[in-house]
Amino acid sequence: MKLSIAKDQLSDGLQAIHTIVPSRTTLPILSNALVRTVEGQVELTATDLDVTISATVGARVDVPGALTLPVKKLASIVRELAVGEIEIEVDDKLCAAISAGPSFFRINGLSADDFPPMPDIGGAPLVTMPQDRFKRLIQRTAFAASNDESRYVLNGLFFSFKEHKLTTVATDGRRLALAEDEVELSLDGACEFIVPSKSVAEIGRLVKGTGEVEIWVAQNQAAFNFKPEQGVRARLVTKLVEGVYPSYQQVIPRESKERVTLVREEFVQALRRAEIMTSEKSNSVKLSFTRDNLLITSNTQDVGEARESLAVNYKGTDMVIAFNPRFLLDALEALDDDEVYLELTDELSPGLLKTSSPFLYVIMPMRVN
Repeated sequence: MKLSIAKDQLSDGLQAIHTIVPSRTTLPILSNALVRTVEGQVELTATDLDVTISATVGARVDVPGALTLPVKKLASIVRELAVGEIEIEVDDKLCAAISAGPSFFRINGLSADDFPPMPDIGGAPLVTMPQDRFKRLIQRTAFAASNDESRYVLNGLFFSFKEHKLTTVATDGRRLALAEDEVELSLDGACEFIVPSKSVAEIGRLVKGTGEVEIWVAQNQAAFNFKPEQGVRARLVTKLVEGVYPSYQQVIPRESKERVTLVREEFVQALRRAEIMTSEKSNSVKLSFTRDNLLITSNTQDVGEARESLAVNYKGTDMVIAFNPRFLLDALEALDDDEVYLELTDELSPGLLKTSSPFLYVIMPMRVN
C-alpha cells in the first residue's frame, strides 16, 4: 500500500475513531486501527467488539492495500508532524514507513485479515434525517440515562419510531427526559430499541450540525451513518441493550395544579449560585413560590446558605418544593429555549419541565426540611 494524505484529513479521521479503542485489551489487534484504501480514499476503522466506528477521508492512493496500525502511536505521530502532507508506504512485512518533510517514522503493523469484520446491516435505512435535528434529540435526553449497572436496561437511550415520529427517552429512576421529532419512516410499523450509553456518547461526539444521518436497525444491532456537508464521513455500528424498556408514560404527570413561566438563562444562573452552597450529603435547593415571586434557597449546615429571589408571573397558592439542583441544571443546560415552563402539583409530586418544542423532563422532588 502506498498513499499520500493531508495531515488534517488523517488527524480528523483518527479523531473520529480513537476514543473507542480500549485502553487495555487481551487482543492486541483491538489496539490497532484498520487502514484500508477504498476507491481513492482511506477508511480508518476501530472497534472494541461492542462498538465499531469507521471514518472515510480523502487521500491520493498510488497502491491500494490494507493493514492495521497502533492507533495511539499513529495519532501521536500525526499530531507532532509539522508538515501538512504525509506519505505512507507499507512493505511486504506490514511495516509502514511514514514520512513528512524532514520527519520519518517506521511503525510495525498487523495483518488486516486479523481485524474483526465490520458488522453488516443491509437493506435500506430505517430513517434519514438532518443531523442538527438528530443532535438536538440526543443532547436533550442522553444526560438522564442511568449509570447503575444493576439496572442495565436504563443504561442507554431508548429510541422509538412510531407514527412518523422519533422519540428518545432516558431515565435513571429519579428523572426522565423525553424529546420528539417528526421523521419519514421507510418501514411500516413501530420499531423500538435501546442504544448503550457508551455508544450514545460516541454518537454525540460524531454528530454534526450539518448534513444527514442515516439509521439502520437489525436484530441486536443498530448503525448510524453520519454524512456531513463537509469533513469526515463516519459510520458507527453498535450492539443494542437487550431487554424491555420500562413503561415511561406512567411516570409522566397527566395534569398539574400550577404552571409557571421562567426565563431559562436567569433560572440557570440563580440555580448555579445556589448549588455552590450545597454538599454531597445535602444537595437540595428549595424553590418557594409566592405571588409573583420565586425564592431559591440552599442551606447546608457545614457549608452555609444561599438565597436569591426571581420575579415570576405566579398567581397560584404558596408552594415550597425541593429538587437536586444538578438534575435541574442538566436539563436546562441541554436546552436553547429562551423560556421554560415548570409545572407543579405539590411538594411531594414530580415536577414537570417543558418547552414550546416537543420536550419534557420529569424530576422527582426531595424532602423539604
